[in-house]
Amino acid sequence: NILTPCLLLALLLLPPALPARHKRGLIFNLDNGELCVQSAQCRSDCCHRDSGLSLARCVPRAAENQECSPKSLYGVYYRCPCESGLSCDADKSIVGSITNSDFGICRDPKEF
Repeated sequence: NILTPCLLLALLLLPPALPARHKRGLIFNLDNGELCVQSAQCRSDCCHRDSGLSLARCVPRAAENQECSPKSLYGVYYRCPCESGLSCDADKSIVGSITNSDFGICRDPKEF
């Protein structure tokens, strides 16, 4: 029966392939500098564009005292959200949420 050797070969090749799933892909787990359409594609969780006509690229999240945007519905930012543990101190408005222009400064919430 040829099925048994094929099954055995598949089981031998499967373990090395599993860790590769977490490496960079064509659509997800993109590195900084790579083109993106949505922040969920980026390892940094920030897909950034300079203007409405520019191409978006994955970039690092905003550090303390840098300009930031609160989380957006669109998933593409003109200013990135803050790094983990920081909060974006911004004036939030409905118009700003729609136009993606609610910018603020990353702050440590423990210092407020």
